[in-house]
Amino acid sequence: MMTGLAPVLREATAALEGISPTPRLDAELLLAHALGIGRSAMLLQQPDLSAPDSYTGLLARRMADEPVAYITGVQAFWDLELCVTPDVLIPRADSETLLEAAIAWFGAKDGPMRIADLGTGSGALLLAALSIFPDATGIGIDSSAKALAVASDNANRTGFADRVQYELRDWTKAGWADGLGQFDLILSNPPYIEDAFILAPMVAAHEPPSALFAGADGLNDYRILVPSLRHILQMAGVAFFEIGYNQAQAVHQLGAEEGFLTELHHDLAGNPRAIRFSLGIAE
Repeated sequence: MMTGLAPVLREATAALEGISPTPRLDAELLLAHALGIGRSAMLLQQPDLSAPDSYTGLLARRMADEPVAYITGVQAFWDLELCVTPDVLIPRADSETLLEAAIAWFGAKDGPMRIADLGTGSGALLLAALSIFPDATGIGIDSSAKALAVASDNANRTGFADRVQYELRDWTKAGWADGLGQFDLILSNPPYIEDAFILAPMVAAHEPPSALFAGADGLNDYRILVPSLRHILQMAGVAFFEIGYNQAQAVHQLGAEEGFLTELHHDLAGNPRAIRFSLGIAE
């Protein structure tokens, strides 16, 4: 055992400088995980705690660019704590832009009754939406059985298992949407990174490429999904898709070609993050 958390955290933070944009936070999250308690509890109790030997190994993994979420196996998203594995993308706060846009759209109107999450991964968007809209049920689809296992685990973990179902479907295959029905709200964070784009080592070495890359211009999946909205979106429904920082005009054009009205939404940093698709029914 190493005694005294303050010097341990200082040393770990210094070691992570230049590796992580949030070295102190990473050091604290990993130490709390090693101790088996929450970060807040650890900080409150740190004068009485000692760092376990296992912390050294966890810190070494982070210094080798492994994401904290994969080391600890959990990631906070919206008001949920979700399990994550290397079979799914790590949910990011930027994706919450889709949820905030959905809340603004429905406003004082009745909330959605049926929600779809296209490319559900960990289930983050769908489960967060179910927490926001308590009368809704949802379907999450993904082409990865391993991702769906993570999503199912998270549905049980968050208490939404009775309101959600997951289906193994690949939208690159003909008939992928058969039998889904129509939805009042569709959410999607599809792959949208250009194949030649050089990702940060932390992402490139650990997160699933199939959930990241989408052809030479990053638009392959939008070219499939946006036209498909005509079949699975209710006339008065709405869809929100996450986009890359430079894709707003191209994805808007795909929507316009299908007769959709679009609206761009920005994340907290002011970056283009999501596009809304609707059919012009009165709001």
